Amino acid sequence: MATINKQKIVDSVPQKGFFGNPKGLFTLFFTEFWERFSYYGMKAILVYYMYYEVSKGGLGLDETTALALVSIYGSLVYMSGIIGGWFADRIFGTSKAVFYGGILIMLGHIVLAVPGSLSMFFVSMVLIVLGTGLLKPNVSSIVGEIYAENDERRDSGFSIFYMGINMGAFLSPFVVGTVGMNYSFHLGFGLAAIGMLIGLIVFVATKKKNLGLAGTVPANPLSQDEKKATFTKIGIGALIVAVLIGISAYAGILTIKTFISLVGILGIVIPTLYFIFMYRSPKTTSVERSRLIAYIPLFIAAVMFWAIQEQGATILASYADKRTQLNFAGIEINPAWFQSLNPLFIITLAPVFAWLWIKLGKRQPTIPQKFSIGLLFAGLSFLVILLPVYFSGSESLVNPLWLVLSYFLVVLGELCLSPVGLSATTKLAPAAFSAQTMSLWFLASAAAQALNAQIVRFYTPQTEMAYFGVIGVASIILGLALLALSPKIQGYMKGIR
Repeated sequence: MATINKQKIVDSVPQKGFFGNPKGLFTLFFTEFWERFSYYGMKAILVYYMYYEVSKGGLGLDETTALALVSIYGSLVYMSGIIGGWFADRIFGTSKAVFYGGILIMLGHIVLAVPGSLSMFFVSMVLIVLGTGLLKPNVSSIVGEIYAENDERRDSGFSIFYMGINMGAFLSPFVVGTVGMNYSFHLGFGLAAIGMLIGLIVFVATKKKNLGLAGTVPANPLSQDEKKATFTKIGIGALIVAVLIGISAYAGILTIKTFISLVGILGIVIPTLYFIFMYRSPKTTSVERSRLIAYIPLFIAAVMFWAIQEQGATILASYADKRTQLNFAGIEINPAWFQSLNPLFIITLAPVFAWLWIKLGKRQPTIPQKFSIGLLFAGLSFLVILLPVYFSGSESLVNPLWLVLSYFLVVLGELCLSPVGLSATTKLAPAAFSAQTMSLWFLASAAAQALNAQIVRFYTPQTEMAYFGVIGVASIILGLALLALSPKIQGYMKGIR
């Protein structure tokens, strides 16, 4: 039955219309473009909104707490993808997951757009985390669904879709960031809400014509009896969690600090349990167990890499605001604009790296070697921040080009590690757990940001040299260790290069 449905879905989709790809790619491209516009626009000003004084329109939080909470925010977004994927697969399909997710994201931005308190911030946090968990993994799944399995345009379609993601992420800091920083944070968040609304309008207005049945059929739907039992368990579980939160908050146990620590623990425990469950499952063969062992050092390397890369929106955002010379060459630079550097460099350099790997062919580095190169670049991106401090001292403002160089280096590492990691995950995943293993890959980012939430408290202007130096050197050492172990790891991959 599932095979018949899948065939109907593929056949019902128009086969041309958007750069030689199915028309459905137009719908998904602009839905994700506007979702990323809203998310990265919000993220570009979020940390400033949290630690700026109330007189400047902010919440007036301690800067360390603000940096930790933004990291927790990102960690929970990646964790929630597991929940979003489950609801799409078992209950209402990916198309409805995208729609419901967009609604929740928009409502979250609207809550931020209304002047309020820290309580309102946490309400928005819940809405955006749940909404992104529903939308982000499932809109990518629909992209795969609009192509037949043997359609040679699939890679081209994903490349175009990936450009949409980065174009939205590139533009939003200039639009939302400028309005939010120069006029009103709440007006900036309002623009993020409008961005998500436009994405929803595009999705709803064009999905029937362009997507056909794609995304409408759950991959592994619950039966009626299973639904009743599952919803009962979810309801009871939600009630228990709500009661525990209420009691903990009333007793003074649940504070911001304990919440940050709890998410930090979950960031490590959840992927560990994933590994143990898949390794010990009778559905996993001996060859697949060997490949899972090979995946562990790659996962650890990914956590280290994303721990540095994701600080571009926290520590480096604060650095841009307080330590960088923002009047440069006669231009007044908005600190939120630095958030556009990562997507800009990816858009520019991704085709170059794709060409490079094809050009090298069998001479290209192995998967572990590419990961080690990624870690080396990530470490260097932190070490270059030390140079202006070394030459000019910690009291003077830093030339913004040093920050540009830091973002550039980490993107070189990202292009060595991120797309390669996605590919490696599909190759090394046990057949019975292919979807869960992809969730595991995204949990590397969740774990990294959960880790960041614990370590950002060590960052102060006085510890700046030590902070960037220790993390940068740690990444380089791990990268060299991974390079040395590459032949051993390659052996455990059992034929996968």
